[in-house]
Amino acid sequence: MTTKEKERVTRILALLDQEYGTEYRCYLNYETPWQLLIATMLSAQCTDARVNIVTKDLFVKYPTLEAFANADLAELEQDIKSTGFYHNKAKNIIACTRKLVEEFHGEVPGDLDDLISLAGVGRKTANVIRGNIFHEASIVVDTHVKRISKKLGFTREEDPEKIEFALMKVLPKDHWILYNIHIITLGRSICTARNPKCGVCFLREECPGAE
Repeated sequence: MTTKEKERVTRILALLDQEYGTEYRCYLNYETPWQLLIATMLSAQCTDARVNIVTKDLFVKYPTLEAFANADLAELEQDIKSTGFYHNKAKNIIACTRKLVEEFHGEVPGDLDDLISLAGVGRKTANVIRGNIFHEASIVVDTHVKRISKKLGFTREEDPEKIEFALMKVLPKDHWILYNIHIITLGRSICTARNPKCGVCFLREECPGAE
């Protein structure tokens, strides 16, 4: 990256900090690490708001990891049906929680390789856990991060893993977690997929993709 490019990245991050603050926050509701893991698994192709509605009752019905590990597949499918892709999600949640109980003594691991060894857990979900639970600097590539990072000219990649590594080179490590929080907020409020409000966006002057 050239000095000029680094300066632009610095300006963009400063504007995001100024607009949204520097507080770490998670949009999924949870009380324990395993609850965040399950909520993140449910959030695939689903809004956080919908997941929070579902988990409000789900975590009462299944109050422990063991309760999920021993859940009836068909019943769990119905419990999470409104989050979409519920056949796979239910199957993965049961397999994942069983492995946590049997191999990890009921604890959610912090190691990336351990996390992605769990059923239904990819790099995105693993990085959510590492960032929110273990405060490990990590970049979560969701649909907002993928779309807006390309718009800002931070990457040309399409594959989420390649985008993650590209952003690691572009962004300072102290902003890896914050960037995801900020970009989700921006993507939901201003830089929406269908009708981006470029005219009122505080990043307009710094964004090559502004319309």
